[in-house]
Order: sequence, then C-alpha cells, then structure tokens
Amino acid sequence: MARVRLADAARVAYWADAALRPGREGAAPDGKGTLSDTTAERAAADLGLSVAQVRADWDTARLAGLVEVHGDSARPGWRLRAWNRDDSAVLRGWVALFDAWSLAYPEPEACEHSAVADVISAMPQVLSFLQLSAGPVPVEQLLDLLEQRVTELRTERCEIPYVPRVAHHPEEDEAPRVESVDASDQGRAKDIRPTPLLDWALDALAYVGALTCADRQATLTPLGSWAVWVKLEQICVAAQSPAGNIEQNAEAMLRGCAQLRPNAARAEYRAWLAARPVGSAVTELLEAARGEDALLRGLAFEALRVVGAPAEPDVRAVADETPLRPYALLWLAEHDGTDPEDAHEVLTRQEVTWLWVDTAAAVADHGEAPLLVRHLESAVQPTVPALLDEVRAVGHPRTVQVLVALAAAHPDPALAKAVRRAAFQVHTGEG
Repeated sequence: MARVRLADAARVAYWADAALRPGREGAAPDGKGTLSDTTAERAAADLGLSVAQVRADWDTARLAGLVEVHGDSARPGWRLRAWNRDDSAVLRGWVALFDAWSLAYPEPEACEHSAVADVISAMPQVLSFLQLSAGPVPVEQLLDLLEQRVTELRTERCEIPYVPRVAHHPEEDEAPRVESVDASDQGRAKDIRPTPLLDWALDALAYVGALTCADRQATLTPLGSWAVWVKLEQICVAAQSPAGNIEQNAEAMLRGCAQLRPNAARAEYRAWLAARPVGSAVTELLEAARGEDALLRGLAFEALRVVGAPAEPDVRAVADETPLRPYALLWLAEHDGTDPEDAHEVLTRQEVTWLWVDTAAAVADHGEAPLLVRHLESAVQPTVPALLDEVRAVGHPRTVQVLVALAAAHPDPALAKAVRRAAFQVHTGEG
C-alpha cells in the first residue's frame, strides 16, 4: 500500500534525478522546494501529466524524503535510492508523509493559525480513538472528541474564557460600567465548533492514505492503523527509558549507556531515538563520534546500528573522515548484509590498526588494566614488534598514551619495556 501511495511521487523523483543531472537544478530558490515553472512544464510534458499534478507529486516526494531540496538544487533522497530493494525504506517514506499530513493538504482559508495548531495537536488522540475502534466512526463523534481535546489543550495552557472587565470609578456616583472590548477579542475568546477544521484534517489524512471517509464516517486504512500503532508503541518505548537519558543530548546519553549491558544499552538507544526526529538524532550521534573520547565513538555507531537505513547517507558521508572511517565502513558493510564477524574484511590493514588503537584508547580511558592486556591479543599483527611498527606508522593521535598505558598494565617486563620504548620513539619522533 505504501508503494501504491508513493508511486506517482517516486515517478516524478526518478524523472528529476535523470532529467536534471548533473546538478539536478530545478527547484526554485524560494526556500520552499517548489519546482520552477520551466521544470514543472518539462516534467508534465515528459510524463504526460498536468503541471498541477507534477507539483503535487513533487511536494509528496519532498515530504516522503524521496527528494531532498537544498536552496535551488535537488538531489535524490536515500529512500529513492533504496526504493527497488528495500520495502522498509518505502514504508519509512510513507510514515514521513503521514507525519506531515497537515502540510500535504492545503488548510482552510480564513482560519486562525492558533485554531489550526490546536486541531493538529489534538488529532493524535482522534487517530488513536479510530485505531482502537477498528471500524467506521461517525464524524460527529470524532468532532465531540476533537472539541474535548482542544479544550484540554487550552486549559493546559491556562487559557481562560473571556470575562468582561468591570471598571469602577470612585469619583463617579453612577453605577459601575462594563468597559468596551474590541469585537475581535470577543471573537478570539468565543469557542466555535471546529467542524471545517476536522473536515480538513480528515481530508488531509485521506489524501496521504491513512484513512477513508464516506457517508460521514471515518475508517483507518490498514496502513493508517499500523502507523498509529507504531506511534503509540514509540511513545511507550520512550516512556520506559531504563536509564532515564531521553532528555539528554547524544554525548550525555552515550556516557549514560557506557556501563550498561548491550541489550540494556540498545533499549536506551531506542528510547532516545523515539523521542526525537531521526535526522537530528543521527547528526547528534555523529557529532559525538567526532569528539576525543574513543568510547563515545564506538557507542555512537552502536546507536546508529539501531537507527538502521535512515542513517546510511550520513554514515556514508563521514566515511572519508579519518577518525570515523573504520567505524563507518564496518557499519556500511553490516548494513549491506555482511556478517558482523566478517565485516572487518572491508578495512585495510592500516584502518584495522587505527581501529585497534582507537579501541585501546577507549579501554585505557574507561576500562581496567587486564582488559587492555587482553586487547593486545585482538591485534591482527602476528607479533608484538610487528604491531608496534604498524601502530607507530598509523599516526593515531592517542598512540603514545595507549602504549604507555599498555606498558604499565602488561605483566611481562620484557614486553612492557619494548612497548615503552615504542611510546618514547613516537613521542620524540624517532624511527
């Protein structure tokens, strides 16, 4: 169903990718991502559509993440690249469209922005009621529920009904009088049944494929019912954060997960991710990975494994950054289906060595001495002298500290001496 709903948008997106290369210019520089008139007319002629339909499909493609617009240029989104091979990418694209239902369909004219915002905020409860009803619900019943929820929202904001002010002038002997109030103020204070806005919301949700509305009765589609269920599940997951790090930034959240067992940490990652937009979450995680703490680097990419496919473009983009490259290449290999135990084969010997030093730095900063000694055994080099030679050559900024810590931890005096010598040579630039 998601493919059917997004098929027209995907067709326009594929057309744009092919017809607008290499720069893929074609969006107007208005900051809104609309097509230029010339490009829209060209697409309509090539695809046998009206210009209005092309614009509507383009807007859907943007909201679903099939195209990404930056100023006056557009490029295919990761969901378009994955369209033919990944059903989950298509489904995520539809969920993005579902989340943006209020943008996908023009709102009624002459409606106050605050009233529209209240209805948008109240609709999740209406959708939840539809999901629990598992069948047609009269629109009038939904209207009652919507009114109730809007009233609750206004009460939470401490908005109070309009009450005329009584002015008393002691110097006058006449009775107190009611001060005049601007008629527009009374209009804003007066509650009006949000029937037109409910009709708009139902039409918009029907437009994105979340529900059907016939004979003044609304019914969630199977796709809409699934989406509402997923949203409810995300709320429950976020509410059950085991370590309470939902409100923290990425770095603080990762530090909070450092002492958790893998399963508990993954549960915390899921809760943290459920509480924020995927794009900003991925950006935060990668920024944390760029820091000096090697432990956070590894944990950030573990959290990105929980994100999955939506993180692919960003992870691929950082694969050229030396500190992140080994982690990014391993992530991409696993994402492409490589067994995690074999993923290291995508790394060069130098990248493997860099990763060994980075992991050793994390162990030295946060682990115990025996763990650092055991880490020595995980090196791919057959001998300690070979490892030391390659570690010195790889140029990791934490090399000296790692070697000094390893020398202090290792019980073999001869080996510890060789490691200390290597640390000294790196520090002084010898060899």
